[in-house]
Amino acid sequence: MKRVLLLVATNVAVMIVLSIVVSILGLDRWMTAEGIDYTTLLVMSAIFGFGGAFISLLLSKTIAKWTAGVHIITGAEGSTEYWLVDTVKRLAGKAGVGMPEVGIFEGAPNAFATGAFKNSALVAVSTGLLQGMNRDEVEAVIGHEVTHVANGDMVTLTLIQGVVNTFVIFLSRIIGYIVDKAIFRTERGVGPGFFIASLVSQILLGILASMIVAWFSRQREFRADAGSAQLLHDKRPMINALARLGGLQSGELPQAFEAHGIKQSQSRFLGLFASHPPIEERIAALQAQ
Repeated sequence: MKRVLLLVATNVAVMIVLSIVVSILGLDRWMTAEGIDYTTLLVMSAIFGFGGAFISLLLSKTIAKWTAGVHIITGAEGSTEYWLVDTVKRLAGKAGVGMPEVGIFEGAPNAFATGAFKNSALVAVSTGLLQGMNRDEVEAVIGHEVTHVANGDMVTLTLIQGVVNTFVIFLSRIIGYIVDKAIFRTERGVGPGFFIASLVSQILLGILASMIVAWFSRQREFRADAGSAQLLHDKRPMINALARLGGLQSGELPQAFEAHGIKQSQSRFLGLFASHPPIEERIAALQAQ
């Protein structure tokens, strides 16, 4: 129920903010004069903006299993698998969430959590992670992913993505209308200027939106690191895991799941689009606690 109320409240808030911006800029009067129903445009922008984000969230577990090649385990496969499932169960219990599905995928060191609901999420780790870290460090990484689940990070980032999607779709269409009327002098309906300007605007605004979503994602990584330390009652395993990860080649994840993995950013500029802060900043934040 809380998630439904959050979704409704977020949609309403977006509508109100956009309506205020449109009124302040006088765009509502201009659009009305041009025969454009900005309220309908606003509603459609929100539907498409949030719709795409939530469809991706609802399909996230299925997509993850397929794209990352995740093999779901029960613990009966061997001692390592038994320990892994037991560790996830124990940490999920401490975090107050339902037992997630547990999976393993082939590849370099990495892990991720995904799923639309706290009590039916998926936590997956790579074979490289299991082979490259000791059990205390792997447990810390699992604690990090379980914290993502407990904090509802998948839903939160989906809401943020829905908000920026709505702004991008709405504003790109407004820019398209303005360019089409002011430069291409289209008198009736819309002409090629609208489609060209809308497309270019959507690309440019989409790049800016990606930076905004990435910033929120990086903040939630710090929270997940701290959550792991709390679940284990010790910050050293997470610090050691991050330090070891800094000396390992982090495995590539499908783009849709990078925000909930353990991948680190590579450069200052690309860091603006990175879903994760640099390893040294994460370690420093944990040491400061």
